[in-house]
Amino acid sequence: MIKKIVLLITILLANFGFAQENTASPYSFYGIGSARFKGTNDFVNMGGISVYSDSTHINVLNPASYSNQLITTFQVGMTSSFYNLNTASASEKAKKTTFDYMVMGFPVSKKVGVSLGLLPQSAVGYRLSSDTRSVNGLFKQYKGKGGVNKVFVGAGYQITPKFSVGLDFQYLFGILNTQSDVFDQTIIYGSREINESTVSGLAVNAGLNFKTKFNNKLNFFSSLTYAPEAKLNSINTRNVSLVSALANGSIVAASADTEVNVADTKLIVPSKLAIGAGLGNRKWFLGGDVAFSGTGNQVNRFENYSNVSYENGVKVAIGGFFIPKFDSYNNYFQRVTYRGGFKYENTGLVINNTAIKDKSVTLGFGLPISGTFSSLNLGAEYGSRGTTGNGLIKENYFSINIGLLFNDKWFRKTLYN
Repeated sequence: MIKKIVLLITILLANFGFAQENTASPYSFYGIGSARFKGTNDFVNMGGISVYSDSTHINVLNPASYSNQLITTFQVGMTSSFYNLNTASASEKAKKTTFDYMVMGFPVSKKVGVSLGLLPQSAVGYRLSSDTRSVNGLFKQYKGKGGVNKVFVGAGYQITPKFSVGLDFQYLFGILNTQSDVFDQTIIYGSREINESTVSGLAVNAGLNFKTKFNNKLNFFSSLTYAPEAKLNSINTRNVSLVSALANGSIVAASADTEVNVADTKLIVPSKLAIGAGLGNRKWFLGGDVAFSGTGNQVNRFENYSNVSYENGVKVAIGGFFIPKFDSYNNYFQRVTYRGGFKYENTGLVINNTAIKDKSVTLGFGLPISGTFSSLNLGAEYGSRGTTGNGLIKENYFSINIGLLFNDKWFRKTLYN
């Protein structure tokens, strides 16, 4: 029965999520869009830390954790996000509901575990306008949608009871579509430019885990992950046309599209190095990560903007969980996993000489499904990105996530026919 529920939910989430724009962030205008995947929601609700691992969850942020798999684990998740976008003089609201991930992990032997799945890498989804008619007679409107996804397969190997290593192989793919409309008060018609990029490429992610007893009641966890910079092939097309503005403010085509030759390019997925450490046991855990990103090498899709640059990014995350009594038989809420976390990130994007920062707090609950090792995971994240200073946009966001985690011995041998 659980397998049928997993299949149904997976089909519904995949069909629903990939049909949507996956973000409403104006900062997805740059590079290959805003980074989307922060981990499965049980780890997101701990601030997005990557140091923790056990035998019943899949930590896809660190492939070394796959070696812990004792039974088959299957996870799917989705998020509803609500945005409040503010400038110094105006504000707008937006919301998005998206599919987040579909991953599976299973043991191959006592020392080897494997994981595979489908994850989002980045997302583009914005609607922006620039009205400078009082200065130079121009009005500009920008729209963007699409994103980059990845399928991966990886394995973790337990070298000793304390050390594990792992490696992911990833194939990245997606379509990025952007549109810009420009009107000049001195000209009857405006111009429209539509750019579409079909991107693809390969990437890897390596990890190392170390776990030992700190004392009789505590375990010490540490981790190291590294993903080298990856380059994506971007096959580009461009179409231009004339447009006109109606009295109600809508913009309609005034001529047929004309294709313009444009060169194919290379886009960059930045390198990433993360170091983590923590203390805990089966009842509780507290840990933190520091991640360094090579975003200083980032490039825009078609053109460079004089007010935009990139620097290397850094993210600090702290989080953990608490289970009052994981083996309680008569009190359900004592078996609930309570999670929380905090993150602070310098994204590496610099606009108008202002570094774009992102900070948030998270809270979550792992609700066990009676009679199984499976659970329903619920969580919320509240945060902000950017600032209203220097002509920029401050993005306040509130996200609600839901994830389903199923554990079962799918590949066990049958003793009797």
